[in-house]
Amino acid sequence: MFYALAAGKIDTGDREYTHELADIETLNRRAVAGELDVTAVSFHAYAHLAGQYALLAHGASVGDRYGPRLVAREPKPEDPRAALGGRLVGVPGALTTAMLALRLYQPAARTKILPFDTIEDAVLRGEVEVGLLIHEGQLTYGDRGLHRWADLGEWWNGETGLPLPLGGNVVRKALGPEVTRAVARDLKASIEWGLAHRAEALAHALGFARGMDAARTDEFVGMYVNAYTVDLGATGRRAVQRLLDEGHSAGVLSARVAAEFVAA
Repeated sequence: MFYALAAGKIDTGDREYTHELADIETLNRRAVAGELDVTAVSFHAYAHLAGQYALLAHGASVGDRYGPRLVAREPKPEDPRAALGGRLVGVPGALTTAMLALRLYQPAARTKILPFDTIEDAVLRGEVEVGLLIHEGQLTYGDRGLHRWADLGEWWNGETGLPLPLGGNVVRKALGPEVTRAVARDLKASIEWGLAHRAEALAHALGFARGMDAARTDEFVGMYVNAYTVDLGATGRRAVQRLLDEGHSAGVLSARVAAEFVAA
């Protein structure tokens, strides 16, 4: 998504972007603190940011019938949703969308926050009974001998008929409408460049693939860089609002949030 911006492949006029890499929960916390002008965040975190930030309609990671996966050493039980009640689940952050989806799926699960890339090991060590996997762990858990209990994106689609919006990008509203729209144009142009030059952009992404080979990295990118990434569109926007509404109805989010979008 961001390769063309990072590598100067597109013209951004007088706008300069400084790129900082961090895991999503760190970015969520930095956005809550108001440190960043433009950042990736979890849609769950956006509920706590809507006063300062608007969502960009471009750059979202949306799972269309797939998403965060619950895995365990034990084989899948007959009713995994019921079996999860009272179990200790390793989760990748309090403000991640994975955490929100888990609360909607089974509010009786107990949770332990862990760095996202240590959760598989924590399950294997018995530190937690179940792991909630995001990023490439969604593809690699079987290599470690773990069993999938549920895919929360698949469950969400069965409940709502919608894709599961996981992560998006936000821009600080105080920058003003002219700048925020320009940022939206730059981000969309970067995504479109990456899709048009997939091999080059994928080679860049491989540097952050945490042990995955090119084929599996390409598979993972294909899961989350798709038509919704270029533009959320009507369905993607509806899915974001439904997620926020369900979070409020379930008592996970204290207030109802109306999603505000900026588009190119």
